[in-house]
Amino acid sequence: MSDTAPSLEELLARHVPADAKEREDLERMRAFASALAQPFSRTQAPAHFTGSAVVVNPTGTQVVLVHHGKLKRWLQPGGHAEGGDGGCMEATALREAREETGCQVQLHPSAPRPLDVDVHTIPARKDEPQHLHLDVRYLVVVEDPDTLVHDPAESLGAQWMGWDEALTRADEAPLRRLLEKARTSVGAD
Repeated sequence: MSDTAPSLEELLARHVPADAKEREDLERMRAFASALAQPFSRTQAPAHFTGSAVVVNPTGTQVVLVHHGKLKRWLQPGGHAEGGDGGCMEATALREAREETGCQVQLHPSAPRPLDVDVHTIPARKDEPQHLHLDVRYLVVVEDPDTLVHDPAESLGAQWMGWDEALTRADEAPLRRLLEKARTSVGAD
């Protein structure tokens, strides 16, 4: 971990949840952060930490959602921590946003860090059992919106959309909460 990145425990200790679901998830994440031997390893059962990002254009008027290949849902870019991230959740979120959009991104200068946290269940597949993703979420700004592309190995598509359309495509309350927080942070209310 870099000298400037807070430890996972410090990061979670300073986060202020927005609702009862996020408060419950934050407590679960704090417990896992202290209990898991390898909190960033995707082989760590029953849960591991992931990072994701709400990607906005420079004016904050549009957001990118990706159509997740395995889950077949519109979601924010995100995924598993990797060794090169050095245990820094910001690095994971930035890397995942770059990989899934093809865009250069940076952390939003005034948004809370993290913006949101969420615990969600990943269904069992033939190569892995059901497990939890402990997702630490950030708001990031793209440098050039015209560079948006998607990696077919990562998703079925990536698309810029207005806030109302993104909220319509959000099929669960935690994603709507995340998008609403991002919308407020960029002043697009």
